[in-house]
Amino acid sequence: MKVIILGSGTSTGVPRIGGENGLDWGDCDPNEPKNRRTRASIIIESEEGARLLVDTSTDLRQQFIANNIHNIDAVFWTHDHADHAHGIDDLRPLRYGRAGPIPGYAADETVRRLRQRFGYVFAGQYGYHTLVSLDTLERVRMASGIGIGFCQMPHGPAQSTAFRFDCDGKTIGYATDFSQITDEMVNLFYGVDVMVTDCLRRDPHPTHANLDMALELISVTRAKRGVLIHLDKSMDYAAISALVPDHVSVGYDGLTMVA
Repeated sequence: MKVIILGSGTSTGVPRIGGENGLDWGDCDPNEPKNRRTRASIIIESEEGARLLVDTSTDLRQQFIANNIHNIDAVFWTHDHADHAHGIDDLRPLRYGRAGPIPGYAADETVRRLRQRFGYVFAGQYGYHTLVSLDTLERVRMASGIGIGFCQMPHGPAQSTAFRFDCDGKTIGYATDFSQITDEMVNLFYGVDVMVTDCLRRDPHPTHANLDMALELISVTRAKRGVLIHLDKSMDYAAISALVPDHVSVGYDGLTMVA
């Protein structure tokens, strides 16, 4: 089993719009390709070729093309914030040729909000097919041979869903957009082979993990390897790589980690 980091950036991406010549790189070296970050989403892929998408980022079309992703078996959402959900229309070409909608899953409140905002995706409209058959996470424990575990995480005043994926004795944890480490998160992720974690910046943030919190999550869960994602323009790839332990990688768009 492997995880493909489709997008490793925060909600505004890197570079951010603005600054000199319209591009704000912050502390990131613009000559380092790994500092060019799209919004966060991942693919979980089994050895048999099953693919699960987590989040439909606003850069999803670009990410699918860059990573040659032209089919998925299911889609999961961590929460409904724009950078994680508003690329949902880019699922349309993946619906072509399918006998039915793509299975989709999220926590109860996320399901409610997605249905309210994107009703046409889940019910079809004007002769267009339904793209996704949306259901709550309580209705799924396995998707295309991959085991699904989950819990809710604090995301400032909101919540985000943490996921654990299990297949053939290997495990991958995914925790993006959290602001506190809970016992439930530690139990869910304990002993994973790869822990992909939110890591917005070095300084504390009210709704996201900073570098210290991300490293703490990797440590307390006894994860064999860690990957830092959801990085902002203060997190230069080379500079942060020099700060983290050997078993921790600074994520970048297109990074593939095998569990």
